[in-house]
Amino acid sequence: MQLISGGVCAAKGFKAGGIHCGIRKNRTKKDLALLVSDVPASAAALYTTNLVKGAPLTVTKEHIADGIAQAVICNSGNANTCNADGIEIAEKMSDLTAEVLGIKASDVVVASTGVIGQPLYIDPIAAALPALAKNLNYEGSPDAAEAIMTTDTIDKQVAVEFTLGGKVCRLGGIAKGSGMIHPNMATMLVFLTTDAAIDSKLLHKALHSDISDTFNMLSIDGDTSTNDMVCILANGMAGNEKITEENEDFAVFMKALNTVTVQLCKLVAGDGEGATKLLECLVSGAKEKQIAKTVAKSVICSSLLKAAMFGADANWGRVLCAIGYSGAQVDVNKIDVAFRSAKGTIEVCKDGAGIDFSEEIAKEILLEKEIEILVNLNDGDKEACAWGCDLTYDYVKINGDYRT
Repeated sequence: MQLISGGVCAAKGFKAGGIHCGIRKNRTKKDLALLVSDVPASAAALYTTNLVKGAPLTVTKEHIADGIAQAVICNSGNANTCNADGIEIAEKMSDLTAEVLGIKASDVVVASTGVIGQPLYIDPIAAALPALAKNLNYEGSPDAAEAIMTTDTIDKQVAVEFTLGGKVCRLGGIAKGSGMIHPNMATMLVFLTTDAAIDSKLLHKALHSDISDTFNMLSIDGDTSTNDMVCILANGMAGNEKITEENEDFAVFMKALNTVTVQLCKLVAGDGEGATKLLECLVSGAKEKQIAKTVAKSVICSSLLKAAMFGADANWGRVLCAIGYSGAQVDVNKIDVAFRSAKGTIEVCKDGAGIDFSEEIAKEILLEKEIEILVNLNDGDKEACAWGCDLTYDYVKINGDYRT
């Protein structure tokens, strides 16, 4: 398993591109992305659990009900959510995409991200699609990754290379997400591609299984988006024997998928709105996996802890507090807590009680850009990990005028 470049175009047979079409007022920012497979691909997707859902999700769910897709069209700057004509616009986006690509509209995945409740007009999209399609290329991942960004400050691309039955395969992806991130199914917008051959039902099973330990363990601000979607296309162009059962090849595929999604989680968490630090909560010693996951997610979601990490304050009591209200069945008198970064590790709590430690050393450790919060429940051998970021003044500034 090797990390490589190429993002969503690393896998054989995938082209991508991005363009400014006029949805966003800033003409220097791309706002329309297109991703296309040379051949129809097995497809699977998961969507937000928010009862308020963007129209593109409804359309996409219908389109990939047969487990097949060939293209993804996505705009940024407007979520196409809570609009009376939302479904019509999303369908029109897929129709126009299919027309310029010469494929079936039912094989197009549609996605949108941006402001909720503002009309999305089809004219700028229609006008830009021919040029966007013409400029698609096998190195177009950066342009597509940029075009799906909203408040993101960096694009998010990851890819890996692995072997199935002697055939070299690749799996890559792009993601957007910086705010309104607290998923309970998938997260933000994530588009994954692979040239491995795999049955669509197994592809869905792999995706569903993976996100429970990756994207579902990610939180920026506790708000679940209306437009969350993670979608994966597998076109089989690597030439491996098609995976049709949960065998050794399926296990290798799962590892490749997990490698990419974990890296994307870290990129999203580190780029949270206004964030200055990536936080990773590692919980060990749980008697059940779900207990470890509940504890890790509760700690990473604590606004008080996030604020403490911004200030490089080793306020470990906020870790215990978050564990205490998490609902997880733990013995609080067994819990150990430590903080770790590139500058070292410092233990701050033993058996649920404070211990002597140097505030100066703790401050130095917590001033780093990546912080690990280590929680040992000392009650078993199960573990879990969750990702988030610190809470800063800039988060309020960004969201105070997001719409206007």
